[in-house]
Amino acid sequence: MSAVIVDSDASSVTIQITIPFEGSMLASEERIQTQLNAAGVLASGKALEQFDTDGSALAFGGVVYTSKGRQPKSYQSPYGKVSIERHVYQSSEGGATFCPLEVDGRIIVTSTPRFAKQISHKYAEMSGPRVVKDLGENHGRQVPRSFVQTLAETVGSIALAQEETWHYQTPKPSVPITTVSIGVDGTCVLMCEDRYREAMVGTISLVDAQGERQHTTYIGASPEYGRARFFKRMTGEIDHIRTLFPDAHYQGLADGAPENWDFLEPLTDTQVLDFYHACHYLKGVAKSRYPRSPSQCEAWLAEHCHALKHDTGAADKILTEMEEIDDSQLAKSNREALQAAITYFRNHRHQMNYAEALAQHLPIGSGVTEAGCKIIVKARLGGAGMKWKEAGAAIVLSLRTLSYTAGRWPQFWAKINQYGFSLAS
Repeated sequence: MSAVIVDSDASSVTIQITIPFEGSMLASEERIQTQLNAAGVLASGKALEQFDTDGSALAFGGVVYTSKGRQPKSYQSPYGKVSIERHVYQSSEGGATFCPLEVDGRIIVTSTPRFAKQISHKYAEMSGPRVVKDLGENHGRQVPRSFVQTLAETVGSIALAQEETWHYQTPKPSVPITTVSIGVDGTCVLMCEDRYREAMVGTISLVDAQGERQHTTYIGASPEYGRARFFKRMTGEIDHIRTLFPDAHYQGLADGAPENWDFLEPLTDTQVLDFYHACHYLKGVAKSRYPRSPSQCEAWLAEHCHALKHDTGAADKILTEMEEIDDSQLAKSNREALQAAITYFRNHRHQMNYAEALAQHLPIGSGVTEAGCKIIVKARLGGAGMKWKEAGAAIVLSLRTLSYTAGRWPQFWAKINQYGFSLAS
């Protein structure tokens, strides 16, 4: 062997590696990777042994468990398959067996924790077949697709099971936080039953006095969760943020969906309708005013969007102007666009105080939340030909929100390392 153990004890292992150099640098690097993996397998085997028992009887809850002897088992690691012998226990009454090494070593399925961390992070970003390809091409690891799928789904299931019990620390911003901007939105996912259902995304952004976003917490929920469970999770996250920033201004920011505002209004000091949604409705009005003159249409739209953004009371003035338009001679599509804008402004003008919001350095666009829909949901669940079962979508979204919220991915694994895990219902 080109990698051999030359010394080991309870606290360390020394491994000697021999790597022949010949040919291209790329070929040499691939040999280096191969031998480092071989060394990693040897070291992982010795590391796993530290979590085994000496075979003595163990007692849990008044029940005595005795070793059935050391039995062989192979575990997948970042470096390769590690085969060892370890004690397996069973009570005198029979029943299920358990392995202390697997419990204390935080083995997930048949994977070491670091390999589980690597694979689940990759699976959050790409499909199972692509993960398998990446592992083979970039890490020198050949593993079955079924193993990747099972392992990633198990890690995601742990994340789902602990969503309401494991609390994560919010990174401490380097500047004072004056505003907490909260947004919610939904986006459709194609499910296996050949119909689209709405997944939810929530964002909680910490904003400084200059209006600069310092941190965003992402919350995602697959369609089967329903809005009630999603909003419950959002409320818990907001309550946590309030303990950190009790004096901040809490702002709700979303599009016009009534259910979003039913949730946001009781929890926020002020509410702002996404500016760009409002401008979208004005675009329809512009076309109804100047259906045959694109230049006049663009000029009207630019003027009114600027006024809406910068002039106090602009929403009321624009609404009055729209209501005074004679729509009797308009084409059906233009008349419908005008009426839709009038209704939208009537329902939301109290949330269109953009000039005041900008003066206070408050956000006026829900771009963070909409980007969250694209990044958290669409980028992974909306690929060509993809259809999802409810459990699969939930697992992926749980992994992605942990990955994309700064600081949460390492905290999640630190909790697994500290507490272990259970998937028992």
